[in-house]
Amino acid sequence: MATLLAPRTTLRSLDLSRLGPNWYAAVMGTAITGNAAAALPVDVPGRTALAEAVWTLSLLMLAALLAGRAVHLTRHREQARRTLLEDPSAAVFYGCPPMALLAVGYGALTVGGPLLGTGPALALDVLLWTVGTGYALVVAAGLPYLMITRHRLSALEANPTWLLPVVAPMVSAALGPALVPHLPAGAARQALLYGCVAMFGASLLATLALLPVVLGGLLHSKLPALVLTPSLFLVLGPLGQSTTAVHQFADAVPIALPGAGPGAAAAARALAEVYGVTVMGFALLWLAVALVANLRALRAEMPFAMTWWAFTFPVGTLVTGATALARHTGFGGFTALAAALYLLLLAAWAVALARTATGLRAGRLL
Repeated sequence: MATLLAPRTTLRSLDLSRLGPNWYAAVMGTAITGNAAAALPVDVPGRTALAEAVWTLSLLMLAALLAGRAVHLTRHREQARRTLLEDPSAAVFYGCPPMALLAVGYGALTVGGPLLGTGPALALDVLLWTVGTGYALVVAAGLPYLMITRHRLSALEANPTWLLPVVAPMVSAALGPALVPHLPAGAARQALLYGCVAMFGASLLATLALLPVVLGGLLHSKLPALVLTPSLFLVLGPLGQSTTAVHQFADAVPIALPGAGPGAAAAARALAEVYGVTVMGFALLWLAVALVANLRALRAEMPFAMTWWAFTFPVGTLVTGATALARHTGFGGFTALAAALYLLLLAAWAVALARTATGLRAGRLL
């Protein structure tokens, strides 16, 4: 984010009163663009360099945003409190910060090693995954609690942003298994894998409970503003991320549960393939719906807003999900799908980043 500001712009000179948690979506989208490039099942010249450059940018954006939010929470504490407790349309975006921490942390492990060194990269991922997971669990429980007890809401006006708090644990579940090989053999590895599976279940069941409400709200009340049309992509997040998660579990089973034997690993892999193909089918169906709706909104001159970052992270989860399917099935169709989805992600990220930079320099976004 710091790199998006004009040369003489500083946190002191910015009006940070409107720097809400939704800004972490920019970090999420940037991090997954770098992470997905590194994981792609096709190798093209410059892929590694692109992954490293984009992930580094996400790390810088996260550092700048953490500093900016610290200033915001210090100077505008009462406003931040009202946003969380009294403004449900803004409060749901508290699901974004933990996902940003988790995505940047995972990139440190998978992309940042050559840049930071193996030890520091692992330490950064452990730190960000631990903090992000704790944050995700608090948000996943806390926001529904506020929605039930305090926020004034109508199910007839539900929209896809309601999914943000409960998707955060799914991101933690999908990215946690990468740390399993770095733990001591035995109980620690088992605990991490079982914990990730538990978070997968919690997030998946919460999503399945909310999706009918969200779809009902969309059918009844439509989206309240044209600029919210990109939020339709948010439905893809739990679909792509859960597909990624089950394949990560399958990879971790032989390491975390060696006593279970090859049968358990084969069963986990088969389950991951069946689940992944099934969910990817619905995800592609919804992707078509979201694309057509947003093309219609663009023709209606939908203005740029930070909601455009919804074009990035959810599509990135489809890239990682398709990549995992390609790795486990060996089917070339999934390889082609991952590559095509990544091109869509890269284009969406470049547009969102450029428009955000322009808006920041012009002072419109803050």
